[in-house]
Amino acid sequence: MPSTEDRPMTETSSVGVTASAARRIAEILSAEPPQSMLRVSVEGGGCSGFQYKFDVTREREADDVIIAEGAATVVIDPVSLEYMSGSNIDFVDDLIGASFRIANPHATASCGCGTSFAL
Repeated sequence: MPSTEDRPMTETSSVGVTASAARRIAEILSAEPPQSMLRVSVEGGGCSGFQYKFDVTREREADDVIIAEGAATVVIDPVSLEYMSGSNIDFVDDLIGASFRIANPHATASCGCGTSFAL
């Protein structure tokens, strides 16, 4: 059975955010202006074909999906959500560094850094 740390803390439109990621997002947003959110999107490029992009923003579109837990707020646009459905956003701090990582069940390949993937 997965530990609490490994399970999605919040799940909206099939994208989960682990407790570790939520803590780090809240920490980042606490240093930003009020109403700031972490925008996660998918763009073409990267070493595997697609890449994840992380931005702090105060802007949101009417069709954005919002995942909120306490002080952590993530927004994802509908097109990116199609590529990310079923994914889990995590924050990992290990020997190769600290970073957000997305476990995407649709990815057929990914790079070592965890920020690009292929379908």
